[in-house]
Amino acid sequence: MMKKTGRKAGILLHPTSLPGKYGIGEIGPQARRFVKTLEEMAQGVWQILPLCPTGYGDSPYQGLSTFAGNHLLISFQDLREAGLISAAVLADFPEFSSDAVDYGSVIPERLRLLRRVCRLFPRSASARMKRRFEVFCERNAHWLDDYALFMALKDAQGGRPWIRWPKPLRNREEAALREARRKYRTAIREVKLMQFLFDEQWRRLHRYAGRYGVKIVGDLPIFVAHDSADVWAHPELFYMDGRGRLTVQAGVPPDYFSETGQLWGNPLYRWEEHRRTGYEWWVGRMRRMLEMVDIVRIDHFRGFEKYWEVPGDAVTAEKGRWVEGPGGEMFDVLLEKVGPLPIIAEDLGVITPEVEELRDRYGFPGMRILQFAFSDEPEAENYLPEKYPSNCVVYTGTHDNDTTWGWFHGSPGRSNTHSREEIERERRAVLRYLGTDGSQIHWDLIAVALRSRAELAIVPLQDVLGLGSEARMNRPGTAAGNWRWRFTWKMLTPAVRMRLKKLTEESGRGV
Repeated sequence: MMKKTGRKAGILLHPTSLPGKYGIGEIGPQARRFVKTLEEMAQGVWQILPLCPTGYGDSPYQGLSTFAGNHLLISFQDLREAGLISAAVLADFPEFSSDAVDYGSVIPERLRLLRRVCRLFPRSASARMKRRFEVFCERNAHWLDDYALFMALKDAQGGRPWIRWPKPLRNREEAALREARRKYRTAIREVKLMQFLFDEQWRRLHRYAGRYGVKIVGDLPIFVAHDSADVWAHPELFYMDGRGRLTVQAGVPPDYFSETGQLWGNPLYRWEEHRRTGYEWWVGRMRRMLEMVDIVRIDHFRGFEKYWEVPGDAVTAEKGRWVEGPGGEMFDVLLEKVGPLPIIAEDLGVITPEVEELRDRYGFPGMRILQFAFSDEPEAENYLPEKYPSNCVVYTGTHDNDTTWGWFHGSPGRSNTHSREEIERERRAVLRYLGTDGSQIHWDLIAVALRSRAELAIVPLQDVLGLGSEARMNRPGTAAGNWRWRFTWKMLTPAVRMRLKKLTEESGRGV
């Protein structure tokens, strides 16, 4: 249950989008500067996407582990500050674009440097840091041991998914695992060290945010990736055949984003097995999240009530069926074993009274997206501000939406499933509702969000900056070209910062 803290405002920005000269946003000095900037703009919340290490398509929603942190976000400058790498080594790091993440080029270069840090760690780290590393490994062994072995094996297998590994490794035969732990012990230790370094830096950032009165909202996808340490280590928790192939998979039926639905390819849970174990895996997952962030947004919350089950060999999500989820039973267990649950329920899409009842039973705020309020869809009026309960979170858009500027000026085919005529009607409805000419549509929607009854208002940084579709974070249903956008400090001008602060304070949301 969310603790009521009064009206707040915040910014949605994943750490990969932060500025910096090492190819991708990091969780070091630039992230701390962003926290301070949030406080200066009267923003009390920083919402991020999943922090997991990414796999296929570089998507944070297809992570290699739900427990691990993304080692690509480790701050090189903080490593230097800790004496783990020299200035000379950093000076030799290649130059990359400051506008977008080129994952194909950035990943190998960053891994090369991180592995050097790991090799030097026995000589460069202090005795206290070495002890903290050992304690970290002990406390997190329940997920770290499997994850480190998984990543070492994945690297040794040329990056292939675990279902294509030799059968003894795929099936986790004890003799094969014992030999792998011996053979790849150096690689395993490197993986653990990277997780330790990420953990140390993230906790420092989290503490720093707390000192500035900024709460961090994390993101917990309901499903995990098929090619992940979670599924490889716990196959009994998921619907798969004896070779690890999916018998059924996750998705959603045709919707605003796709006429054929969204086929996610995630394995579905054997909920009866989770129930038998007292939801032990979920308890560990939620505990880990609440160690890292202050509030947890659960992606696809409706899947706990019913989820869309698609055959494992399907190529679209059109043909499927709704299947009962665990309902409130799991949340009752989490409340008992974890404690208070500061959760935001992502309740978008096909929402039924049963989903609303489950959400409201625990007092979880739902989500309202302003971009959804002006279409011809029958549920559109629910996204108009006058329909909001106070216990909700309003967004101008999310990581899956186009930017507000791109949405307003968009064309059919790229951003949604609407026709040109529908888009024009939507545009006229927006202008009529707002009483504006649309020349500053992003500020118009930001003002509406901030002035609404919603207890929390979140705005993607792209909307604060007034950027177009080139700054969009993700296009659902596409596998390439997503998650790349980055901002630069020169974009966040004093005038922009002051305008957001003024609007925030005028709406009674200032920190």
